[in-house]
Amino acid sequence: MKFNTKLIHGGINEDQETGAVSIPIYRSSTFHQHQLGAQPKWEYARTGNPTRNALEALIADIENGKAGFAFSSGSAAIHAVFSLFSSGDHIIIGNDVYGGTFRLVNKVLKRFGLEFTVVDTRDLVTVENAIQDNTKAIYFETPTNPLLKITDIEAVAKIAKKHDLLTIVDNTFATPYNQNPLTLGVDIVVHSATKYLGGHSDVVAGLAVTNDTEIAEELAFLQNSIGSVLGPDDSWLLMRGIKTLGVRMRVHHENATAVYNYLTNNGKVSKVYYPGNPDSTGYEIAKKQMNGFGAMISFELQPGLDAKKFVESLKLIDLAESLGGIESLIEVPAVMTHAAIPREIRLQNGITDELIRLSVGLEDETDLLDDLKQAFNQI
Repeated sequence: MKFNTKLIHGGINEDQETGAVSIPIYRSSTFHQHQLGAQPKWEYARTGNPTRNALEALIADIENGKAGFAFSSGSAAIHAVFSLFSSGDHIIIGNDVYGGTFRLVNKVLKRFGLEFTVVDTRDLVTVENAIQDNTKAIYFETPTNPLLKITDIEAVAKIAKKHDLLTIVDNTFATPYNQNPLTLGVDIVVHSATKYLGGHSDVVAGLAVTNDTEIAEELAFLQNSIGSVLGPDDSWLLMRGIKTLGVRMRVHHENATAVYNYLTNNGKVSKVYYPGNPDSTGYEIAKKQMNGFGAMISFELQPGLDAKKFVESLKLIDLAESLGGIESLIEVPAVMTHAAIPREIRLQNGITDELIRLSVGLEDETDLLDDLKQAFNQI
């Protein structure tokens, strides 16, 4: 089954009781057990819900995994995955990650005895040199948030397997439409499904997928024990969003290409970060492991130009956190999504105060470019 067909017919694509092609929303918190101690399929909604189960089967299918898990947010999914590890375990983590992941690691997980080493995962020698006797996993994003850095997934997975480590990839920016890390040797994939998978800025959700049976059993235990599960209404919304991922991503790509070309030829822009930039260091790797370059673009204005005035001058593109929705969204990471990272660390990693991140939406290309042009005229 081809990917776009799998989006619609993958997982559990009809209600087994009625034949409904839209899985019903099962709002029940508990289920009638007809026999004491018989271990029924459905017993309590935190443990399992038919609507959530259909979503989890769908994300497993489109990520080429064996089992999927739905959580109340992307951060909850990441937390559950890190909960696979114990006090004293060491994890290598990429140096360009979502600010909320940085906050979770440094303000929460370290308090429970997990140890972390931050590296540029594009540098394979540095990755391997960071491995310690107690290292258990390598965690990274590709493309990264917000600098769109590209890590060679297959190469890192090979290093991990050589040292008996897990590889965990946040696939939010790429989406399963553009990239399937499990196929490249990764053990666990996580998503902030709030973004492209939901696609309409109307649901907050997280997903994790694995192709390893033992890991799946552990994640199922943690999902039930921690309890940050996705409710049935949000599960249904997310399934509806996923079914149109293919058609949405095609327009996202077309608009992003047009915006990228405009920005690269704009004299008021000093630098553009985009996986589809032929001059970027990750371009050849992106071509190898991705089916498209996505619709996230970051850029810096020329020195002396006012990023605040620029983003506040936009009329069509919304100044807002999040990304991946049908509407275009713009933000300044240093003030918004990555404000949890101390400024000196942000600067070390290349996240300047002037950096702007743009999530290119589905509006008409001409309208997007006109809005950018009028905002540039204001500065």
